[in-house]
Amino acid sequence: MNQLTLYSLALLGAALATTAVVPFWRHWCRHHGVVDDPGHRKIHAIPIPLAGGLAVMTGLLAALLGGALFVILYSSDGTLGLFKYGLARRATQLLGITVGALAMLLVGLRDDTVELRPATKFTCQLLVALAVAASGVRITLFIPNIVFSYAITALWILTVVNAFNFMDNMNGLCAGLGAIGALAFGMIAAQSGQYLVATMAFLITGALLGFLPYNFPRATAFLGDSGSHLVGYLLAVLGVLPHFYTHKHPRHLAVLTPLLILVVPLADMAWVVLLRWHIGQPFYLGDTNHLSHRLVRRGYSTVQSVLLIWLLAAAAAALAFLLQ
Repeated sequence: MNQLTLYSLALLGAALATTAVVPFWRHWCRHHGVVDDPGHRKIHAIPIPLAGGLAVMTGLLAALLGGALFVILYSSDGTLGLFKYGLARRATQLLGITVGALAMLLVGLRDDTVELRPATKFTCQLLVALAVAASGVRITLFIPNIVFSYAITALWILTVVNAFNFMDNMNGLCAGLGAIGALAFGMIAAQSGQYLVATMAFLITGALLGFLPYNFPRATAFLGDSGSHLVGYLLAVLGVLPHFYTHKHPRHLAVLTPLLILVVPLADMAWVVLLRWHIGQPFYLGDTNHLSHRLVRRGYSTVQSVLLIWLLAAAAAALAFLLQ
C-alpha cells in the first residue's frame, strides 16, 4: 500500500465517520439545549444545533483510532512500517495534540452553553496552548530559547483559534476555510515526505468536508464555539508540526508558508480588531464588519460571499504550495 492510498483512505474515512455521526450529535444538542437561538445579527428563524465541533471531533477520533489500529496490526517493512515507526516516535506529541483538541472543544462547548466571560475563555485557551507546547509541539523560529518557544507557540495557537472563531459568521465559512487550510498543509507535508503530519492533515480535511453538507449552503447544524475553537486549534497545530525549512527553502519563506495558508482568517481578525479599537469598542464584541459581511453589503449573496472567500483562501494556499 503506497502513501497516496493511505492519505486518500484517511481523508475518506474521516469524512464518512463525521457525516455518519452528525445526526446523533444534532439530536443530542437539541435534547440538551445546545442550540443557537434566533436573535440579533442572526438570519436563521429556528434554533440550530451546535453539533459541528462534537461531530468533527468524533469523526477524527474514529478515523484516527481505526487507522492507528490498522497500521499496528498490519504493518510491515514498507509504508505501513514507516507509519508504525512514526506513531511510536511521536506518541507523546500525538497524545498532547489529541488531549489539547478535546480540551479546546470543551472550552468552546462551555461557552456555547453558559457564555464564558472573555477573560475566563482566554485563560482556558492559554492553558491548553501551554499544555500542547509542553508536549513538544512548539515553534522555535530558529531561536534556541525555551521561554521564547513556549511564548510564541501559545501566541500562535491563541491567535489562530480566535481568528477562526471570528470567521464563524456565515454558513460553511469557518469549516470551509479549515478544510482548505488543512488540505494545503497536508499537500506540503506529503510533498516533503512528512507522512505522519500529512496523514493528520488529511484526516482533518476529511472530517471538515464530512460536516460541510450539514452546514452549507443551508445549515441544519452549526459549528458553534466548540467547533470554531476546535478548527482553529487543529489548523494552528498543523502550522507548527511540518518542517517548512529546507536547505532549498530560505528561512523567511519557511515562516511565510503557514501565514500564507491562513492569511484570510488572520487578516480578517486583524482588520476587525483594529477597527473595534479605533471606534472604542471592545475587540471581543461581535459586529458586522468582517469581510463576509462587507461582501454582502456590496450586493453579493451570503453563498456568493462564502464562495469568494474560499476562493481567496485557496489562491493563497496555492501560492504557499508553489513557494514551498
